[in-house]
Amino acid sequence: MSSPDTDKVFSGSIATLYETLLVPLIFEPHAADLVSRLASRSVTRVLEIAAGTGVVTRALACVLPERVSIVATDLNQPMLDRASTIGTTRPVEWRQADAMQLPFPDGMFGAVVCQYGVMFFPDKSKAFSEARRVLRPGGVFIFNVWDRIEENEFADTVTTALETLIPEDPPRFLARTPHGYHDRGTIERDLAHGGFIAPPHITLLEARSRAHSPRVPAIAYCQGTPLRNEIEARDASLLGEATDIAAEAIARRFGRGDVDGKIQAYIVTIES
Repeated sequence: MSSPDTDKVFSGSIATLYETLLVPLIFEPHAADLVSRLASRSVTRVLEIAAGTGVVTRALACVLPERVSIVATDLNQPMLDRASTIGTTRPVEWRQADAMQLPFPDGMFGAVVCQYGVMFFPDKSKAFSEARRVLRPGGVFIFNVWDRIEENEFADTVTTALETLIPEDPPRFLARTPHGYHDRGTIERDLAHGGFIAPPHITLLEARSRAHSPRVPAIAYCQGTPLRNEIEARDASLLGEATDIAAEAIARRFGRGDVDGKIQAYIVTIES
């Protein structure tokens, strides 16, 4: 039983655990990398899509000159609520929006940025078409996607561990969605179908994910992502046991103190 509808639901305590545990675990270093790729460009308006709880937004606000306006959007209002509560060093506009139907006029932005969001778009070519539409001529679209799950060790360990808990119908959210869109040829074709003419520049980025105990990534993945929805759809009482099993699997593979796992992604840059 796959759950594509619940793959996009970041509600309740998921948004809080996502920000407090998952963001420092895997998102913060790559947010800095993504923003650094934009910092040297001369832009006046930047749009962020799938902003989540605002880790990239905060980096944009810190790095880009104050004259650059920033609009941060996400489909999930609870994530934006969390982001706006945390705040930024200078004003940004927070706006709920569907990346496949952006509420902005043509050519409004000099850059569109998206961190680990395109994997969640049901129609990626349509979302890419919208990003291209709101870009001015000569603008840039920068996004990143996770590589296959086997190259991302904590996520892979959690997914494999949960197969022992629910062998007849294991929850596969992490493999299916966050780590399900990594084929370079597919990305290039979807961008072309979205109307981009120039070839994309795709860079492999390897980094490390670190935590003070195996339980941190176990809670982050099992309770701070839509994997939680998938576990609870099987049996709501299994969430604690699933987290325990994931923590034990991480401890066996990486140790029972500080843990350190590989994460790997692709950075995609394309001109409009």
